[in-house]
Amino acid sequence: MVGRWETEHRRDYFYRQAKLEGYRSRAAYKLLQANQRYHFIKRGYIVLDLGCAPGGWLQVAGQLVGPNGYVLGVDIRPIELLKKPNIHFMKSSISDTEMPRRVLDAIGHKVDVVLSDASPNISGVWEVDHTRQIDLAGSTLSIARSTLHENGNYFVKVFDGPLLKKFLSQVKQHFSEVRVIKPQASRSRSAEHYILAKKLRKIKP
Repeated sequence: MVGRWETEHRRDYFYRQAKLEGYRSRAAYKLLQANQRYHFIKRGYIVLDLGCAPGGWLQVAGQLVGPNGYVLGVDIRPIELLKKPNIHFMKSSISDTEMPRRVLDAIGHKVDVVLSDASPNISGVWEVDHTRQIDLAGSTLSIARSTLHENGNYFVKVFDGPLLKKFLSQVKQHFSEVRVIKPQASRSRSAEHYILAKKLRKIKP
């Protein structure tokens, strides 16, 4: 018997579109819509996607950067490889302190954009889930500061709640342009939002 959640999921417009257009998840449209409006991923860019499974954002980023760009996905879970020459995968945890160095070694230089649509394991207790999500976002911010070149861009999922304001202030310390957005493909009842931070400031020695 199909449960209520699965029934609603199948009826979801973006879920159906993802199936029709060959994207691995409906989340692909969140990145597409955000980039259509704010243009933070461009042709030829080098992109790092943290927590990339199942690969929907990898697909979109690969299309956006084109054949002269490069996309590296990182996740603790293995994914079915995308047979695209400009998309690669590294199995690693976001919490691995050696991962940023491994990324830079693999690419050879710093990147233009860091993305993260990663979520913690959801407990169902809102205060716990919100805290875990902000902690996860904090880890991706640290990685972004290590791997982005000056003026690079950062796009990360967060959950709305009391800790968001403090995290947003931290992001603003390091980037010149920061906004909170909610793409149309993000379900209206969901507390998820995205922080788009552009133009990483020069890191002081």
